[in-house]
Amino acid sequence: MSHGTIGVTLKKLRKERKLTLKELAEQTAVSISFLSQVERGKSSVTLESLRKIADALNVDPSLFFASEIEQTGWETRLEGFHYQDLSHGIKKANIVPMLVTMKPAESEGNPFAHSGYEFLFVLDGVLTVEVDGERQELIEQQSIMFDARKKHYWFNLTQHDVRFLLVSSKTN
Repeated sequence: MSHGTIGVTLKKLRKERKLTLKELAEQTAVSISFLSQVERGKSSVTLESLRKIADALNVDPSLFFASEIEQTGWETRLEGFHYQDLSHGIKKANIVPMLVTMKPAESEGNPFAHSGYEFLFVLDGVLTVEVDGERQELIEQQSIMFDARKKHYWFNLTQHDVRFLLVSSKTN
C-alpha cells in the first residue's frame, strides 16, 4: 500500500515541475529504472533515497506520506524506519505530524535541508539530532525545533528502538 502512495506522490510532484525521469535521476544520483519502479509502486525506497528526491524536488520528505488519498491512521515502512501519519486526514493544515520509529543503529544517511521547520519530541529511547553540523542527544521527554533550511539529520545510535513525534511545516 505505502509504496504505491509514495510513487503516486512522486510522479505528481515530478510532473508538476516538468521534470523527466532522466532529469530527476541526474539530480538525485538515483537510477532512472529505480525511479520508474518507485513511481509505479513496484519498489520500496530508502529514507536516504527519498530525502535526495525530496531535496531535488524542493519539498519536505514528509510530503510523500501526506498523500491525497483520504484515509486516516495509515502507516508506511521504509528501511529501518516506520512512519505513522497523525494528521487524521486533515490535508489543508500547514503542518504534518508523524510518529516515527527508528530501528537500532539506524545511522546511515547525510544531512539535508528543506524549507519550513521541524519539531521533534522523543517518546522512547535516545535520538541523536544533527543540525548545522552540531550533534546533540535527546532523551525521553526532550524536544528540539529548528529551521529546516539548516542541514539536518537524525540518527538512532543505540541498540534500542527510538520513537519520536516529528512535526514538519509543509512547503507550498
